[in-house]
Amino acid sequence: MTELPARRLMLVHAHPDDESITNGVTMARYAAEGAHVTLVTCTLGEEGEVIPPALAHLAADREDALGPHRIGELRSAMRELGVADHRFLGGPGRYRDSGMLGTGANERADCFWRADVDEAAAHLVEAIRQVRPQVLVTYDPDGGYGHPDHIQTHRVAMRAVELAADPAYRDGRGEPHRVGRVYWNCAARSVVEEGFARLRADGGGPFPDLASADDVPGVVDDSEVAAVIEGSEAEAAAKAAAMRAHATQIVVADSPSGPARSFALSNRLSQPLLHTEHFRRADGVVPAEPVRDLFEGIVETEGAAG
Repeated sequence: MTELPARRLMLVHAHPDDESITNGVTMARYAAEGAHVTLVTCTLGEEGEVIPPALAHLAADREDALGPHRIGELRSAMRELGVADHRFLGGPGRYRDSGMLGTGANERADCFWRADVDEAAAHLVEAIRQVRPQVLVTYDPDGGYGHPDHIQTHRVAMRAVELAADPAYRDGRGEPHRVGRVYWNCAARSVVEEGFARLRADGGGPFPDLASADDVPGVVDDSEVAAVIEGSEAEAAAKAAAMRAHATQIVVADSPSGPARSFALSNRLSQPLLHTEHFRRADGVVPAEPVRDLFEGIVETEGAAG
């Protein structure tokens, strides 16, 4: 039996790379501070578009070997962020990437979009009851931008939080645990727009064109933000390094000084690499001023046995 640190944070994401793009600063911050950071990834991201030509053979419509490759990318990203506890929901490959709505990938019986929510949530309940996190981070009901796997991740995570706290739900999955607070990822509009303004002022960066604020998942009015994690230079650098580790999916632009400030996905549209990360509370509470610590106002219970 192992005693875990007093502060425990769990993040639930859909595919490898989502965690680094969305929460890289946050994960690096809390890992460096000694909190126990657990990442649960729901799929291997088998349907992702492959950027490097030399790795194009991995794609789903060719060798269909991208998923196992992305396990290695995710492992490298976690080293950059200092996160040692990473798990795939139900084990690696239990749920397949569903692709975008309307594609053949989300017609497959084994895709995450078609998984029974309670069955999938049971795997997460086991992790929650083992780690006993005070804070859990996931997506909003739209998944940030409507991707089926992101929506399903929200559904599964919220159901698992409910079931984990229910004493009547046993199923051999540990003692009940109530997560103190659930946060949903978001991005403050003012910060996103400032990032694009900076890229325009810098000439747009090394990519062919600029994305827009509408291309950034989860953009909300600043008044909806409940928590802000502002990255130090070291945390921003760790986030950029973690994103670079996902080389099949992301190209991070070099920066002549300081941490990288822009990146592109397979569409080759430049967007700001945000060094500040934002969150809404799942219970809808919005404090007068956003908190600067996800654990603020939460009682830190004793370390859990792992």
